[in-house]
Amino acid sequence: MLQSGKDVTTYNWLSLFGVPAIFGALIAALIAQAKSAHKENKALKAGIQALLRAQMISDFNKWTEKGYAPIYARENFENCWREYHALGANGVMDDIRGKFLALPTHKKED
Repeated sequence: MLQSGKDVTTYNWLSLFGVPAIFGALIAALIAQAKSAHKENKALKAGIQALLRAQMISDFNKWTEKGYAPIYARENFENCWREYHALGANGVMDDIRGKFLALPTHKKED
């Protein structure tokens, strides 16, 4: 008999379709493992995004204070931004990126 509400599990559904108990349990375990892996991957992605964002903000502040950003600093910033953006980041860093790239590449002569 079909149960209602939260009592219906993956195992219950598989049993309804005649999947033998051992296979049903195996499939249910695999589904649980996939859900756990998805949750972990989501956390890792969020953590990497936070680290990249912190690094870019730190670089932006450092080089803005100096008034210029050498080529190597720009390349590093661009590498971080590219990976940050590939992770599905929002547009907040796009504005900072534009300002960073607008900095001159050499220190002004006094």
